Amino acid sequence: MKPSLLTLVFITGILIAGCTSAQSAALSGALETPPAALASPSRALTQPVSTATSAPQNSTTPVTPATVSPATTNTKPVKPVASKAPTRSSAIPSLTPFQNSTAAPTLGPDGWKELPVIPTIDDEVLKIYARGLDLGNNLQAFSKIGDCGSTPAWFLGDFDRGPRYFRLGEYEYLQDVIQYFQGSFDRTSLAARSGFNASALFVPLWADRKFCEANETPLACEYRVHRPIAAFIMLGTNDVWRPAEFEPQMRKIIEFSIENGVIPILVTKADNQEGDGSINATIARLALEYKVPLWNFWKAVSGLPEEGLQEDGVHLTWAANHFDDPLAMNSAWPVRNLTALQVLNQLWQKVSQSK
Repeated sequence: MKPSLLTLVFITGILIAGCTSAQSAALSGALETPPAALASPSRALTQPVSTATSAPQNSTTPVTPATVSPATTNTKPVKPVASKAPTRSSAIPSLTPFQNSTAAPTLGPDGWKELPVIPTIDDEVLKIYARGLDLGNNLQAFSKIGDCGSTPAWFLGDFDRGPRYFRLGEYEYLQDVIQYFQGSFDRTSLAARSGFNASALFVPLWADRKFCEANETPLACEYRVHRPIAAFIMLGTNDVWRPAEFEPQMRKIIEFSIENGVIPILVTKADNQEGDGSINATIARLALEYKVPLWNFWKAVSGLPEEGLQEDGVHLTWAANHFDDPLAMNSAWPVRNLTALQVLNQLWQKVSQSK
C-alpha cells in the first residue's frame, strides 16, 4: 500500500529539517524514524567553514596540541607500501569475536573514561582486514557512519581539499595517511545523515535510492558502494530517546561490519545527553568485547573549555584545522579531526606491518 500524502509530507519535513533542527523525540513504530537531529549542526550555532584563513574565536587559555597526541605517534612512522589493488587470500579467515562475549574483559561504569584516546590495535583486527582483502574491499578507503556530524563539512572533509585547508604542524607524519586514503575524506557517506541513530542504519526507508538497491539499508548500501576496509562508527547522541535499543543495534552494526570485512572503529561522543555517560560506557564495553578499535574522543575533548561543546551541550566548538595553533586546538573540531587522523594512522600502521 502506498503511503498517504500526509505521511509523505510528514516524513519529508523530518528529512528537510536536517541540520537546522534543534531536537525532537524519535518516533516509535516500524519506520524507526531518525530523531531530527540532536547531533546536527544548527544555523544558530557556530558553523564550520572550509577555509585556510578562518580565525578561531576562542580567547581562553590555549591547550597545546601535544595533549591529544599519543606518545606512540610522536615520531614519523615507517611509511607502508601502498597497494591500490587488493590481493586475495587463499581462504576467508574464521571470524568469531562476537561468539566470545562470555570472555569479554570487565570494565567498570566509569572505566571507559580512563581508556586512551588513540587505541592500541588488537591482533583480532587483522582477521577482519584479511577478510576484507578476500572480499575485494578497497584497502585505501574508509567510511563514516553516523549523523550529519559525520558528513564532510563537519568531519575530515578538508583533508581531500588540499593543504591550504589545514596545517599539520608537528603532525607532519600524518601527511602519509592523508595521501593513502585520498578520496574518502571529502566523500559523503550513504550511511551518514542528519538525525541518524543506530536503528536508522537498518531501515531501507532512509537509504538513498539514487545509489541503493530496493530494500537495501543505508549501512549495507554504503559498504556495497564504497567497499571500505574500515569505518568510523559515530553514534549515540540521537539514541538518547530510545536507549534500550542502542546496544543491540550497535552489536548488529559491529557484526555486520566484521562479516563484510570492514574494521569498525567505535567512537565515544563528546556530549552526555543521557546524563550518566551510559552510552559511552556501552560503546567502550562493546569495543573491548569485540576487540575492535575504540577512539575515545570524549577523553580528547574533556579537558577543553566547556568540554569542547557549544552552549547547547551537543555541538562541537569550531576552529580551523590548524594543528600548529594552540588557540585553534582549544576547540573540539580540529581536535576531533587530528585524533581521527591519528587513529586512522594507527590502524594503517598495524595492518601494513602484518603484510
